[in-house]
Amino acid sequence: MSNRAFDWLNQAMKDLRHAEESRNSGHHEWACFAAQQSGEKAVKALHLFLGQEAWGHVIARLLKDLPEQVSVPEELVEKAKVLDNFYIPARYPDSHPDGAPFEHYGPLQSKEAIKYAGEIIEFIRAKMA
Repeated sequence: MSNRAFDWLNQAMKDLRHAEESRNSGHHEWACFAAQQSGEKAVKALHLFLGQEAWGHVIARLLKDLPEQVSVPEELVEKAKVLDNFYIPARYPDSHPDGAPFEHYGPLQSKEAIKYAGEIIEFIRAKMA
């Protein structure tokens, strides 16, 4: 079976572009979710590249589950935790006490999400080079 790591990485980069487009059109909740997806797929790409499977959607956990020889900066794990908070609440109206997701996310959140996802992708790209 072929290693699909670069397919996952390419999709992560495409998801990041989608996040940027969503942000530019004012859909900040979707920008946050797409950024989370981008980070998740990038880390899964590295797992595949290293010959292991990765399950789940928590980017911080996926980073911590990488082999010991991959030194992940703690600051990157902390940024992943920010992205992890966009996985469900950015999409579902019942994940906030009141209001639809689009009412809870704005330019500040989407800018940060895109920045952090981009940093995760760059980290992964360097490890897969």
